[in-house]
Amino acid sequence: MTGGVDATGLLPTWTFIPHQPEWMMVEMHLSLRNAVSEVLSLSPVNKIAGVPVPSHGIGLTSGLAVGATREERRWKVVSAPGKVLITGGYLILERPNAGLVLSTTARFYAIVRPLYTEIKPESWAWAWTDVKVTSPQLSRECTYKLSLKNSTLQCTSSRQYAITASKVILVDESKKDKLQKVLLQGLDITILGANDFYSYRNQIEAHGLPLTTDALASLPPFSSITFNSEAPNGVATGEKCKPEVAKTGLGSSAAMTTSVVAALLHYLGVVSLPLSEKCLGHGNAANSDLDLVHIIAQSAHCIAQGKIGSGFDISAAVYGSQQYVRFSPAVLSSAQVTGEKHLLDVVTDILQAKWDHDKSHFSLPPLMTLLLGEPGTGGSSTPSMVGSVKQWQKSDPQKSQETWKRIASANSMLEEQLKNLSKLAADYWDAYSHIISSCSRHAHGMWMQLVNDQYQEVVVKSLIGARNAFLEIRLHMREMGKAAGVPIEPESQTRLLDATMNLDGVLLAGVPGAGGFDAVFAIILGAASDSVGKTWSTLGVLPLLVKEDPRGVSLESGDPRVKQVSTAVSGLKLG
Repeated sequence: MTGGVDATGLLPTWTFIPHQPEWMMVEMHLSLRNAVSEVLSLSPVNKIAGVPVPSHGIGLTSGLAVGATREERRWKVVSAPGKVLITGGYLILERPNAGLVLSTTARFYAIVRPLYTEIKPESWAWAWTDVKVTSPQLSRECTYKLSLKNSTLQCTSSRQYAITASKVILVDESKKDKLQKVLLQGLDITILGANDFYSYRNQIEAHGLPLTTDALASLPPFSSITFNSEAPNGVATGEKCKPEVAKTGLGSSAAMTTSVVAALLHYLGVVSLPLSEKCLGHGNAANSDLDLVHIIAQSAHCIAQGKIGSGFDISAAVYGSQQYVRFSPAVLSSAQVTGEKHLLDVVTDILQAKWDHDKSHFSLPPLMTLLLGEPGTGGSSTPSMVGSVKQWQKSDPQKSQETWKRIASANSMLEEQLKNLSKLAADYWDAYSHIISSCSRHAHGMWMQLVNDQYQEVVVKSLIGARNAFLEIRLHMREMGKAAGVPIEPESQTRLLDATMNLDGVLLAGVPGAGGFDAVFAIILGAASDSVGKTWSTLGVLPLLVKEDPRGVSLESGDPRVKQVSTAVSGLKLG
């Protein structure tokens, strides 16, 4: 899916100017355009507009393994997940409609450390410090000058928003002095995105490999993104400018923005995030810490995208899997007029605004698995599809309102059935696990015949209720697509999804988010994922490695590249 971008499109410190705004290096620059200054405006000692900020020390040493060196202990590594919106497409743009969003195993990592090992004696007279941002996957490095007085960069960035936010909250002079010392050492930020965020289908096919998860798993972690020499008009220019890897629609810009914002806030002592090993759901970090990360990431992402979206992707990146109702767009009105106000005032306004979004914990019931697939049938533009649906709403308000009510009702029914299945698993585990295992080996038409007792019957009735609710969602989404003239569930996808829902062990199959040609997802019972993935491969669909991971943003114990190598080495058999 393509997304909106900032109107300027400026990249003053990159060594090249890309031709199209949706490419990853532009996304990286724009998604980072505001975080640093917002973080610097924050302080870990006061409450601001109902956002309590606990007191944490500047330059916390937690977060790296016991054997880390002194310098490594000053690193902060934070990750944030990608997302899959399984219900709420289009409706989630308007309050009070809710959507169910799953966070995933695909994660962006931000590593923050001092740029310089020592503070020079004359540095206190400096008006500026240095910020370096590196993307090893792109083989690109970007440098900025950061004003120590007003937290502005040579060009506004998401890092800038995060740093300004730190200064708004830090009111204790001793903490401000510590913050100044940290900043005088500069900021060295490294950004890494899991392979799952990007499509490697073309490369797999070019090498004659099968469309399987094994082929994807053979790629090195954090694979480099190569560039070709083709200009937008198709003419070879000799200049390596266009990435050859498309995105898979998992919310890469939101996950990247959230990871950088959270890493800076943690590095500067504004928040304290939980270690990933201890982060198994909601409530592991102080609510105020996560709420602060959420507000800064939402505003930074808004500036980067040049528009105020629903924010479900940022919310999932911060809090993990959830039911989500968007905030009122007015809370970010200040972020849209940054040129008219001092950045410190903008950040203060955003922090003091009444954030009225709503979220509640949600994750898939036990013994159910998320499977994503890439059909390879072309891309879709989410902004243009949303625009067409909005135009249809204006042209036929009565029909569109009726359709949305039906979709919202079916969405609620699906959520109710899935939550009921989670409760049944907790109350009657033996019956639940037995019938889920049995159903995973049969198509849905046989499920009721497998029932042996009343508890299993209740489980199967809830499974069938969930299927029926989702079929109704798909029906009305197709109707909306036809009325608006957009391919929300194209015919090719309908055929694939219908065939998938008839496979053994498949509960649901649909198109995520705004729909289109980009991706499909399935919710699968028990151990049926492998067989469904193999069937998809025979149908020309590349099954992805992504699964649900209900964790949100979390502190990592070290550089993920080192961890990946260690895992690979530990798996070798010697002798």
